[in-house]
Amino acid sequence: MGNGLSDQTPIFSSLPAFHSFHIVILGLDSAGKTTVLYRLQFNEFVNTVPTKGFNTEKIKVTLGNSKTVTFHFWDVGGQEKLRPLWKSYTRCTDGIVFVVDSVDVERMEEAKTELHKITRISENQGVPVLIVANKQDLRNSLSLSEIEKMLAMSELSSSTPWHLQPTCAIIGDGLKEGLEKLHDMIIKRRKMLRQQKKKR
Repeated sequence: MGNGLSDQTPIFSSLPAFHSFHIVILGLDSAGKTTVLYRLQFNEFVNTVPTKGFNTEKIKVTLGNSKTVTFHFWDVGGQEKLRPLWKSYTRCTDGIVFVVDSVDVERMEEAKTELHKITRISENQGVPVLIVANKQDLRNSLSLSEIEKMLAMSELSSSTPWHLQPTCAIIGDGLKEGLEKLHDMIIKRRKMLRQQKKKR
């Protein structure tokens, strides 16, 4: 599993790890959260089982301008009984990745409820959200505009920056682009918070 990557680690380990971001991966069960995590970790498809608690990985990602960024991902189970725990994982997080199944029309309303619930928590006000529209490779997947409408993205708080990214986690399409957007939103927010502190 991921054996093709082991020879690359020495290069990365010599790099300073000062760009570390705490990111929580949320979404309903079976949306593809763990597939997203391991696609980023091993750059290959890993067959996953439902997450009973959480998975955590520190992953170095090279973004567009060749800058290597370390993301510390927490992938939390999406079964209904686990969702009340989400808010304890989002405390002090830099960003939220919310994974939705683009084919699961029936549960889009449920996904919307959970997304709005987690972004309304006072500690999460202003935390950037990357919505990963997974399974876009499937023929009957919803379009981005349909997903945006069904998740009522326009109703999210004006203080919550968000980006909706079409992806296919199995082959990794769109994941890096999504992370670049998330990284940009996090940097922008950090700058803004720093400026607000100076004004005080």
